[in-house]
Amino acid sequence: MNINKLLEQQNITKYRLSKKSGIPHTTINDICNNRVDIKKCSAETLYKLAKALDVSMESLIADAMEYRADFEIFKSNVCHLVKDMGDINFIIDTLETDKIRKLYQKKWYPESLYLLAMVDYLSRENDLPICTNYNDIRAAQLKEIIYPAGVVVRCAASGSEQPKRESIETAIPEFIRHNIVEEEVRNVY
Repeated sequence: MNINKLLEQQNITKYRLSKKSGIPHTTINDICNNRVDIKKCSAETLYKLAKALDVSMESLIADAMEYRADFEIFKSNVCHLVKDMGDINFIIDTLETDKIRKLYQKKWYPESLYLLAMVDYLSRENDLPICTNYNDIRAAQLKEIIYPAGVVVRCAASGSEQPKRESIETAIPEFIRHNIVEEEVRNVY
């Protein structure tokens, strides 16, 4: 979480945080004004700030340490979550945490659209109404089709684009609407 937001939420000044944490005011000011990258601060500094703000060290650097996994890994993780949580709990969790919108706002379009497609697909599979909160995003489509890695490998091995054409024909409609080819979301190990 951003230190400035924490200060605002807790109604603490930078000066007060300095006194409470033992970190020089200039250092806190530099962190708050992005002159010092918080993820490059020492563990001691992070510990003192976290303790003074009553948050975890991880939460202080979470925004700075954001990691974007390979799309194939992201898809696999989502499918495993569906399997582990169950369809309904996955839908509820995704909608309550607003993950779709958050990813879209970060311009992580493939991930956002994949999650939206998954929610729409699972909703259809379970005879649930479609959540209308994402109608603006629902109209979005990736510029280029994303194929599963296995399809790309089959094309390279055969020297033919036929596997791509076949995968589009059998793609789940909710995914292909966004130019994401997905044929199976349940068969995960």
